[in-house]
Amino acid sequence: MATPPLATSDEIEAALHEAAGGRARLARLDDAALTVMLDVAGLDEGERSALEDVIRSELGVLIEGRALRIAMTAERSKPKLIAVGSGKGGVGKSTLAANLAVAMARRGRAVGLVDADIYGPSIPTLMGREGVRPEAEGKKLVPVASAYDVPFLSMGQLVGAGQAVAWRGPMAGKALGQLIDAHWGDARELVIDLPPGTGDIQLSMVQGHKPAAAVIVSTPQDLSLIDAARAIGFFDKAGVPVIGLVENMAGYVCPHCGELSDPFGRGGAEAAARALDLPFLGRIPLDIAIRSASDGGVPPAAGDSVQGGAFMAIADKVIDWMDSQGSRTDAA
Repeated sequence: MATPPLATSDEIEAALHEAAGGRARLARLDDAALTVMLDVAGLDEGERSALEDVIRSELGVLIEGRALRIAMTAERSKPKLIAVGSGKGGVGKSTLAANLAVAMARRGRAVGLVDADIYGPSIPTLMGREGVRPEAEGKKLVPVASAYDVPFLSMGQLVGAGQAVAWRGPMAGKALGQLIDAHWGDARELVIDLPPGTGDIQLSMVQGHKPAAAVIVSTPQDLSLIDAARAIGFFDKAGVPVIGLVENMAGYVCPHCGELSDPFGRGGAEAAARALDLPFLGRIPLDIAIRSASDGGVPPAAGDSVQGGAFMAIADKVIDWMDSQGSRTDAA
């Protein structure tokens, strides 16, 4: 009898999330078996056994005929950081970061979001949680919950509305450290919305909190692409892999006549990705629906619109890249 087809990694990750929340993750998958890493920190023997039984029951149908190995660890690993950067401001980096995190959460990932743009925080607005301050537990912050299964922290939650943050680099770097070293609970990945450029804050983050990867955002015009190339060079020198480039504000469809125009050009980021031998992750249109939803605190990735689908497609590529790196690490 032929062996039934093996479930996809997305299906298995979703089942693990259903069974154990952020405590379980898929470590390795092949035709013969799959290995699950189970965080049992703080659980007694009975709770560990019960959780293992739930996982085996939840995955039973998905892995029929294959071996299931559950490796337990009592030491919770820190979340992996995915930096979203650009060489200049005004390219929609924060919008991409927020929607990337929301899209990843919809795919079953345990993900958090950090607004590291100390001087221009906008994530509280994008996530619909303006004016909500985080609490502290011990000496660490507790991220603010959102309606999209993405806890987040931002300097915008810690200063008054409209208040300027006039800090030098070292103080800003310390503040960023507090946002990253928070009580992230079950989160296994953190999307980091970096400030534009390649200055002190970016350097402090890379040196003190080595990201697993970076995503670069650019608009299609040449000036933005020049700065994006600088950001890529920065991450290359820091030893941070760049997953790929996203082209934002790519094409505008007139809501009245339906005509497509390209006020910022088109295809520049894709061409730059080819020239730099990097993956092109996708395009986000210049669309008033994205602006309206973002201003209203409803990330398009939370819904099933065409605009939301563009973010979901990018998130799928980021997830595939992160999972492939994890598989290589496990194999090594």
